Amino acid sequence: MTNHSDLLIVGAGILGLSHAYAAAKRGLRVRVFERSATPQGASVRNFGQALVTGQPPGTMLELARASREIWADWQQLAGLQLKRNGSYLFARTEAEEQLLEAFCTGRAREHGYRVELLQGAALNDLYGGQFRHHRAALHGLDDQQLYSREALPMLIDYLRRDLGVQFHFSTLVRDIEPGLLRSTAGTFQASRILLCSGHDYQTLLAEQIAVLQPQICRLQMLRARPQVNLNLQHALLTGLSCVHYGAFADLPEAEAVQAQILREAAHLHEHGIHLLISPTPYGELIIGDSHDYGSDPSPFNSEQVDSWLLELAEQTLGCKVQVVERWQGVYGARGPGPFSFLQAMPGVHAALMHTGVGMSVGPALAERNIAQLLEEA
Repeated sequence: MTNHSDLLIVGAGILGLSHAYAAAKRGLRVRVFERSATPQGASVRNFGQALVTGQPPGTMLELARASREIWADWQQLAGLQLKRNGSYLFARTEAEEQLLEAFCTGRAREHGYRVELLQGAALNDLYGGQFRHHRAALHGLDDQQLYSREALPMLIDYLRRDLGVQFHFSTLVRDIEPGLLRSTAGTFQASRILLCSGHDYQTLLAEQIAVLQPQICRLQMLRARPQVNLNLQHALLTGLSCVHYGAFADLPEAEAVQAQILREAAHLHEHGIHLLISPTPYGELIIGDSHDYGSDPSPFNSEQVDSWLLELAEQTLGCKVQVVERWQGVYGARGPGPFSFLQAMPGVHAALMHTGVGMSVGPALAERNIAQLLEEA
């Protein structure tokens, strides 16, 4: 039996690390267990977009705003390369432009979204006219972007070095019960145990998690090099995202956008395709994505889906791109709400995301969860 800890966390993705930070900065002794040698799940397969603008009013918007400030703290504390200059969402059609106009004059003012709508000369001046073939661009001023593959290891180093969090990588946790965790690295004691295992619903607490009826979402993703030097410094989205993100999807004007997609590009709706593009620090672009939901999604990619994604990307960017890498993204999806904080047994909880915005809301969600755990003690 090893030394006693205050909190044992299973999973070193963004949720696990966020909870480790929230607990350790409050003085708790924290250990984190990860089955792989480095995080390999949703948190490193994503776009690295921490979006405020796309979140619906209410809890998700509040969490995204609070998470934005935590990311800024981590930028200073851990040395993360964090772009804080926002995102651009491009309207390609009249219906999409009208939706963005309605958002800016209505919901954005009512709920304090920090946005600017670029049209005409302002749009033509953006990136030297590279995007003048669009009708408008919504600049989400509070949106952020980072390169997840490098940011998470830097955050881990900071937690270990400055906050004393102990990490056990390449360690499988076999079983947890109140006060006790058994793993391939030994048996550990703690008054609190927290499961942050992403989309793995079978290894631990399977019966308790099954009650939530969660699903898994599989995404097709690409990394590509543009044929011209764009020097892109912002995350990019298109009007397709307006029917996916809660900030826009329930507005009356979204119905016309959805109808146009179904009428002119039903295959995009069928495969859950809406274009996102994120620049890497090396002049490349992360491009995606599609959405395939199920309890056990297929491991096989569709070349046709990749072709549609590349076609959309080239239309948006106004240039050709060359693919250098392909992979599958994955995240937990379609539970009873956007997230769950489940008490499985005394002193044992599970923190689960049921949507793909863990980078956007996870840091603040962890603050709330850790505060709740300490209140219950």
